[in-house]
Amino acid sequence: MVKKRLKSAFALLLAAVLLTVISPLSTGTANAAKPAPKSKMQKYVDQMQPGWNLGNTLDSVGADETAWGNPRVTREVIKQISRQGFKSIRIPVTWDNHIGPAPDYKIDPAYLDRVAEVVGWARSENLYVLINVHHDSWVWISKMENNHDETLARYNAVWTQIANKFKNESHKLSFESVNEPRFTDGGTTDEAVAQDLLDELNLSFHKIVRSSGGKNVDRPLVLPTLESSPSQERMTELYQTFDQLKADKNLIATVHYYGYWPFSVNIAGTTTFDETTRNDLVTTFDRVYDTFTARGIPVILGEYGLLGFDKNINTIEQGEKLKFFEFLTYYAKQKQMTTMWWDNGQHFNRTAYTWSDPELYEIIRSGQKQRSSVAESDLIQLRQGEAIQDQAVKLQLNGNKLTSLKADGKRLTKNKDYTLNGETLTMPAATLKKLTSSGKLGTNSVITAGFTKGPDWNFYVTVHQTPVLQAAAGTHADFTIPVTWNGDKLATMEAVYVSGGNAGPNDWTSFKEFESTFSPDYDKGTITLRPALLDTLRDGETVKLTFYFWSGDTLNYTVTKNASNVTGQPTP
Repeated sequence: MVKKRLKSAFALLLAAVLLTVISPLSTGTANAAKPAPKSKMQKYVDQMQPGWNLGNTLDSVGADETAWGNPRVTREVIKQISRQGFKSIRIPVTWDNHIGPAPDYKIDPAYLDRVAEVVGWARSENLYVLINVHHDSWVWISKMENNHDETLARYNAVWTQIANKFKNESHKLSFESVNEPRFTDGGTTDEAVAQDLLDELNLSFHKIVRSSGGKNVDRPLVLPTLESSPSQERMTELYQTFDQLKADKNLIATVHYYGYWPFSVNIAGTTTFDETTRNDLVTTFDRVYDTFTARGIPVILGEYGLLGFDKNINTIEQGEKLKFFEFLTYYAKQKQMTTMWWDNGQHFNRTAYTWSDPELYEIIRSGQKQRSSVAESDLIQLRQGEAIQDQAVKLQLNGNKLTSLKADGKRLTKNKDYTLNGETLTMPAATLKKLTSSGKLGTNSVITAGFTKGPDWNFYVTVHQTPVLQAAAGTHADFTIPVTWNGDKLATMEAVYVSGGNAGPNDWTSFKEFESTFSPDYDKGTITLRPALLDTLRDGETVKLTFYFWSGDTLNYTVTKNASNVTGQPTP
């Protein structure tokens, strides 16, 4: 910040320029740039907020929409999504198994009708709908460089039929040319060549739809970057495509965002929503805004989430997960991006119509109206046998006020059971003693903080001792370490060879990927070491594992693989 008073006109101008370009990396606030004017398409995209993806269903690669484990789509699940507050639905569609032979490449009429049926259900709920060409991108479009003419002919035939099928549908239906386009299957890794191929597809898609008549002459069309990446290079290339089509005012850009990768999958020791993770989000969304939105091109964040969710929604610790999504929802809104949450069945149960993580849903839903309050952690951890001390935790109120604090539903009294000084919440030792009087290990109490706006925030008061690991024997395909958790939980694991060097996959880091290489089970009392880790270990060499727990405890363990046999034991 400029502290010295500036008197000259030049100095005042310079200060204004500096304030305009200051990066939000340190502040986390939107750029000071003048908001982009609201075009017709920007208003359209705004009205789609928030959005949801019907993932791993019509986009599955298999005989039908149940091939990847999700149930057949029903009218009721679409109705329930609307009732959950979503305004738009992205329906990814993979066409490959339903396309006939050359030269017509006719789509199976029954499948086309099925897609139209699901679109119709969504429209009957007044949802905005986006359909696309989805996993075809890697199944056959990726072969375009070495199989150019056939790939282009097939792609053109598919979009010609889709366009004709839906040309009289409301403009609340939009088309996305292709999902996460890539051209590395048997082809090039050259970025320029790949970009040329994508340009050819996007321009062909545009021409086919616009010339098909009906409402397609001005239907909203969505164009992606290469791999739907928000990298500056790829967004700049897509902007050039928009520039070629600048006479068409009904175009929308799309990118995807799954967060800073180490946090997104819990690798390299990135277990918290730290400054690096936060800055990655800020700089990415700023790039998107500056490249497209500020130039009058609206943006849909066609997919967002965390990559670790594909294995387990608990790959990221609960409080850290909630902080990430609270900030993402807020900052995307600041940058005028409509967000479409990726859900391949792990979030919304499509038969029970319930959320697997209600806290996550509530913080995303609340973010459409205002910021939610969070805290530096959702864990208040006490070690059994040690004198209980006052516990202070920093809140991030985000403009709200703390209105209540309840322990297991019972209201606590301010300045007696707790104190609040600014944004620092302190739980006195006397209160914590009462809440943990049972003496049991694990979660003893849930303290719920209520605020003037947004969802509650839960603090989990736990009592723990140092966990205990036991010796084990098994195979590279089936190896588990018995664990007595003693009220604690696992944050991450490190693997190094005793002889020196990092062990396991992604050996640029000693800290391994959660769930992919190791997986805790708190009910069964085990840590499973996955084949993804064990298959990469050198035979006969001892590997030292260090397990890091949320309490701050660490434990060492060694494993040795000989052929397919694996043995392990705890070490000091």
